[in-house]
Amino acid sequence: MTLMRTPLYELCRARSGRMVPFAGWDMPMQFSGVIQEHKAVRNSVGMFDISHMGVLRLEGENPKDMLQQLVPSDLYRIGPGEAAYTVLLNERGGIRDDLIVYDLGAIDSERGALILVVNAACTESDTAWIRQHMEPAGLTVTDVKASGVLLALQGHQAIPLLEQLSGVSLSGLPRFGHRELHLKGLSHAIFTARTGYTGEDGAELLLSAEDGQRLWTQLLEKGVAPCGLGARDTLRLEAAMHLYGQDMSENTNPFEAGLGWLVHLEMPANFIGRQALEQIVKAGPNKRLVGLKLEGRAIARHNYPVLHDGKRVGVITSGTWSPTLERPIALASIPTALAKVGVTVKVEIRGKVEPAIVTRRPFYRCPRL
Repeated sequence: MTLMRTPLYELCRARSGRMVPFAGWDMPMQFSGVIQEHKAVRNSVGMFDISHMGVLRLEGENPKDMLQQLVPSDLYRIGPGEAAYTVLLNERGGIRDDLIVYDLGAIDSERGALILVVNAACTESDTAWIRQHMEPAGLTVTDVKASGVLLALQGHQAIPLLEQLSGVSLSGLPRFGHRELHLKGLSHAIFTARTGYTGEDGAELLLSAEDGQRLWTQLLEKGVAPCGLGARDTLRLEAAMHLYGQDMSENTNPFEAGLGWLVHLEMPANFIGRQALEQIVKAGPNKRLVGLKLEGRAIARHNYPVLHDGKRVGVITSGTWSPTLERPIALASIPTALAKVGVTVKVEIRGKVEPAIVTRRPFYRCPRL
């Protein structure tokens, strides 16, 4: 299979990026090294090419009302210039994908617009699913990234750096806020969102291919560390952020995935999967996603068994070595009865059994957020 390449592919290669297949794309796994890149983001600033992700624009009359049919979160809790994290559901209440919805507000007297950022592996299926439900109602669904660049600038120096490049203060831009921004040396205003996948402050920027390449080069010249998928994974796991396909799937509902806070059953909207979720609330979920701190130095990986009283009771969904905590951490799906902070379980790692303790999430919380 021929892998797709982002507009930053050659620039990543030029910085000794080690490229690997990911969700149909040829993406950098690391540059200087996972731990160095991880610490650059935690201590200063780093940048990620995330141009493999899907970016859709939903436009028409009452786009929130229409999209509300597909997500369990009340979209009227956000207004123009704001965004919400949510999930797409199937009829069983299973998670088709997670996404961020950005409210662009009214574009004229009759129409509004939303931006949706979805996962790379789900872009094709998400686009078809959303079009299936939106287009019959007269809304348009377009790929607004097309052959452009989506770049994540993350770390406590990210916003000051954007202020330097734009010449404007971003103190009024809250977390999950977004606006257009003009950066020095770029041809067009860029969509700028104060969001990210690292647990740090920062922004995600949507640019044309030409402007994306130019900005990547400018940031390198300013000493910003290029970071790959490896550091992206360790950072997001320390922040206990979910990875679709590992920590949740179509066979996982939001309550099992620890995302019950996204479900707003108090609103009257009849979204897909609502009836299933109402039944789950009544009965209670059988399993839950928890954080684990392992006692030794062995790393628990995806699909490793979780044991209790000598029996397999669950599974590791994500695991890594935490550069910040300097110990192994993991997310695991285990029975609800065991999903309590302080409970000890064991993880089978390459034939050996290692103790682990259920702990509060996130493992790391940015002191500046």
